[in-house]
Amino acid sequence: MDEELKKVKQLKAREQDTIKTTLPMRLRIFNRFPTAPTMVTMKKVSSEFPLPKIRDSFTRQFADEFVEPSDDSIQEIGLKVRSMLSGRGPSKETRITTIIRHVGQLSNKTILTSMLTESNRNRALFSESNQHIASLARSNTSSKHGKSGILSTNSRSRTRGLASLKGKNMVEGFKENGDLRPEDTARKVEKHGEIDFKALQMKRAHAEITRNRIEEEMRENHPMFDRPLFLVGRESSLRRMCQMIAHSRHSYDQNDGQHRKHSTKYKQFHDFLAIITYLDWAMVLVTTLSCCSMLWESPWPTTGENLIFNNFYLQIAEYIFVLVMSFELVVKCIANGLFFTPKALVTDVGDILTIFIYITSLIFVIWMPNHIEINSWAQLLMICRASRPLRVYALIPHIRRVVVELCRGFREILLVTILLIVLMFIFASFGVQLVGGKLASCNDPMITSRENCTGLYDVKLFVTRMEVYGKHDNSMHPSIIVPRVWTNPRNFNFDHIGNAMLALFETLSYKGWNVVRDILYLRHGAWAVLFIHIYVFIGCMIGLTLFVGVVVANYTENRGTALLTVDQRRWHDLKARLKMAQPLHVPPKPPESAKLRCYLYDLTTSRWFKQLFAALVVINSFTLVIPWNVSEEQDRKTFLLSLTAISALCNILFTLECLLKMIAFTITGFWQSRRNRIDFIITILGINWIVFHFLFQLPAYFAGGISEWKRLTYTYGYLVVILRFFTIAGRKSTLKMLMLTVVMSMVRSSFIIAAMFLLVLFYANAGVVLFGMVKYGQAVGKHVNFRNGREALVVLFRSVTGEDWNDIMHDCMRAPPFCNWHPGLSYWQTDCGNYFGAIVYFCSFYLIITYIVLNLLVAIIMENFSLFYSSEEDALLSYADIRNFQLVWNMVDTEQKRSIPVRRVKFLLRLLKGRLEVDDEKDGLLFKHMCHEMERLHNGDDVSFHDVLNMLSYRSVDIRKNLQLEELLQREELEYIIEEEVAKHTIRAWLENCLKNIKAKQSNTLGRMSSIGSTFAFPQSQEILTKGMILTEASPDEESSQGGEKGSGKKKSTRGNSITEMTTETQKKSVKRGTEKIKERRGTLRQMQMGTYDELEEVEEDEDTDAEIRRSSFEYSGVDMIPMSHEKQLEDVKTWWTLCD
Repeated sequence: MDEELKKVKQLKAREQDTIKTTLPMRLRIFNRFPTAPTMVTMKKVSSEFPLPKIRDSFTRQFADEFVEPSDDSIQEIGLKVRSMLSGRGPSKETRITTIIRHVGQLSNKTILTSMLTESNRNRALFSESNQHIASLARSNTSSKHGKSGILSTNSRSRTRGLASLKGKNMVEGFKENGDLRPEDTARKVEKHGEIDFKALQMKRAHAEITRNRIEEEMRENHPMFDRPLFLVGRESSLRRMCQMIAHSRHSYDQNDGQHRKHSTKYKQFHDFLAIITYLDWAMVLVTTLSCCSMLWESPWPTTGENLIFNNFYLQIAEYIFVLVMSFELVVKCIANGLFFTPKALVTDVGDILTIFIYITSLIFVIWMPNHIEINSWAQLLMICRASRPLRVYALIPHIRRVVVELCRGFREILLVTILLIVLMFIFASFGVQLVGGKLASCNDPMITSRENCTGLYDVKLFVTRMEVYGKHDNSMHPSIIVPRVWTNPRNFNFDHIGNAMLALFETLSYKGWNVVRDILYLRHGAWAVLFIHIYVFIGCMIGLTLFVGVVVANYTENRGTALLTVDQRRWHDLKARLKMAQPLHVPPKPPESAKLRCYLYDLTTSRWFKQLFAALVVINSFTLVIPWNVSEEQDRKTFLLSLTAISALCNILFTLECLLKMIAFTITGFWQSRRNRIDFIITILGINWIVFHFLFQLPAYFAGGISEWKRLTYTYGYLVVILRFFTIAGRKSTLKMLMLTVVMSMVRSSFIIAAMFLLVLFYANAGVVLFGMVKYGQAVGKHVNFRNGREALVVLFRSVTGEDWNDIMHDCMRAPPFCNWHPGLSYWQTDCGNYFGAIVYFCSFYLIITYIVLNLLVAIIMENFSLFYSSEEDALLSYADIRNFQLVWNMVDTEQKRSIPVRRVKFLLRLLKGRLEVDDEKDGLLFKHMCHEMERLHNGDDVSFHDVLNMLSYRSVDIRKNLQLEELLQREELEYIIEEEVAKHTIRAWLENCLKNIKAKQSNTLGRMSSIGSTFAFPQSQEILTKGMILTEASPDEESSQGGEKGSGKKKSTRGNSITEMTTETQKKSVKRGTEKIKERRGTLRQMQMGTYDELEEVEEDEDTDAEIRRSSFEYSGVDMIPMSHEKQLEDVKTWWTLCD
């Protein structure tokens, strides 16, 4: 499939549910009824005329129970809080929640302002032009005195149609300072065919708003809309309580610094608990216990003591399940409604299955039949009750998604199924015409005609396959006399189209087709064998393979895997590789002063040391070439003793290995590695085995129990050897990667495995009801039967692999007169099966489980294994790059905690080489973005190994090519925020640096002022003159010419301006420059106000505080106030001015 076509299909698959602007059919039915909004009558108020009936929704906007708090109320709340914190305790008024209704002019004004503000927000969302819509309401984010405003948390949105829309979508077109972001008007050619993600987001937002608006109109115009069972009120306290019970689920705060380490360590466990609500988890537990109790139900013995209606303990489990499920459905029905509500209990097939299971369980508990005949309504009810494990499908969304993704492509599966059925019908019709009624023969091989197939004959009984005395002597061999019967082959015939199609369906599984071939050859010669061979080639090798391929392709396409582009597939594989990557857990090298530890460290980490002990593991495993038991010791005692001695020597060497590593790494460093822990535990077990097997033999011999003791120690010994063999996977990186791939494949396939197990459990419970007492035959026997649920599970797991499933089916098809039955018997009192029930049961089971689910499981496992076999050239990050990161991480994470402080990320990034290398000099901006991303996502707390590795992987690929739509949207949003915040932080740092430089220059000028003051003394005066008002920033030209003008003081002093005028002019000039700098700095600081950093204090522009700002600004510069009198020191000032001019 073309790459662009894959992208288009991805968009269509994601848009089919998100851009719908219509409500479901169950809600659109209200449009067929006339509108009847709720009308209320206003009470008569003094000095006012009575009003006509008006809409209740309109009156609620002017009489709201929750109003925005005013400044006075905020101050009152603050006083109450301070009084509570002072130790006096809350007063009586603080314990009572008072609901106040405001009706009047003030409330009308507040509501009108809120409505206008909401209207402007909606217009801004729907507007496609860059037109700014000004708000007519006064902003409440800041007050006149510079206080930060308080947002009302109790105010409710009066437009419920926008309640579910996120706030970021409502202001996505605005920057933080209120400016509009320019729209992306570039053409597709300029954007290289990329997708307009903003337009896609707007489509989804508009569709959601439209649906919410229609829902709000229905809620207003139809009083019965969104009323559970048309009885419970929308805002009733009972419904709120039920909603709280039904919607409560596990959650944890990842941003909480105190619990972040714990939550990060068990993040997967927390995510698993949060997939469903607490009520659903309780139902999963109760359903599981109920299914376990059903496994103990059995029709054997025939007295019925293990049946539910005769067993009190099984009835308790049944009653508990029905009661708990009744409570669950009642709570969910009151909270969300049954069918005609937006979040109804019954919305899809899974919910219908839930209601079906509940109704059947309730009817069974009420009825509880104790007489159940074959093919009766009571037996049908028992079979329906057996579907209880499928309840978990509707409870757990991941298992439910597997079924939905499988059934979504039913059209293509149905077409291939019809093709196979037509193919089977053609060959079955040909078989009926070819050999129909011609396969029957006499059970006596000596009789060839039907007329002679009468009377009795002697049949030899099979005794054993061993060569015993008299086996081939007819006179000594046991035999039995049986009647001659003219009959068809046991498992198949072509007498009519039904039997012929059943035989060909069995042939599809390659089970029994060679028996059909042999009988056709014996009855009709070699030319008849061609018929079955052609069918096997076309039907099995081509048709069945086509069917399995279509099922797998449809599942992967609906799941989204088949629609991944090449780049997206590489990114998918890369995420799997990164998830499997783990820190090396190699302790740092000891200091050079510890020479012994350094030597042992180099020794234990050397390559030949690892290869030596890997070879010892293999040698230790070869000691199991013969059985370790007492009987073998009697036959080959020396050889077995040598093998056990070699195994003991290997265990001693493994102990030496652990000791050397403990000395080199220290005990703490040794225990940090999981592989070292496992090796140490197995080594302890090996030492225990050596002590028990070799040292305790003498006490056991004198005690008289040497034989039992050796049997125990031999079993213990070979178990230790087997456990040691599994450790070889950790000693080789390739084997370790393979084992991790197997584990990851099983984890990813866990929900499919769970779905398959639940389906098998349903078939097992149904099989006990249908074939629980079937008569033993060729396949059904002591070890293969349906006597209880446990035995049925074993039989069905055997049938999944195709082992004699057709023979078991034919045994379960046994019907009278080949079994004991008469009218009125219950199914546990007869040994008959069910003819048509067996055909439907086994054929559907084999089709669903073997042909569909099992092949899906194999396909998913092979898909995961493709990661292991993929070449390094196709990978976005090679194993060498990941290995390089592991080594660098091991250097930074000196304490081996699998996490480092966020401040060490900069140091880690500077150490990386290869593909992940980041040069902070060449790519300084990227370096800042990466560091800030870690700080922002983890709030300055510790970051884990996978956190940094995932961040590097995102930064090392082209996200527009490699990421899928949802992930791409989230990543672009995050990167945009990070870029904006880094830019603000850079500007802030630059501005603070500039202010520091200005302050440093002013300090240097003050230093020169102090040196001048030591030469020219300034006495006290009434007039205050500030240093900063006289001394301006000296330019380099003035500083360089200051020394050259000392000799020309007289010439300078003879100019026409007076000293008083010059002093006044200097004061004005200094004040003007200082005021301009203050205003410039104040404006810059106002622009630098950011929500992510510490807020700078806002300086007001009022004229009455201008002097105060000027004084505080001068104090900020660190300038001292110097009193002086120019009347007494005019000459000194004249000389000083000449020097500074």
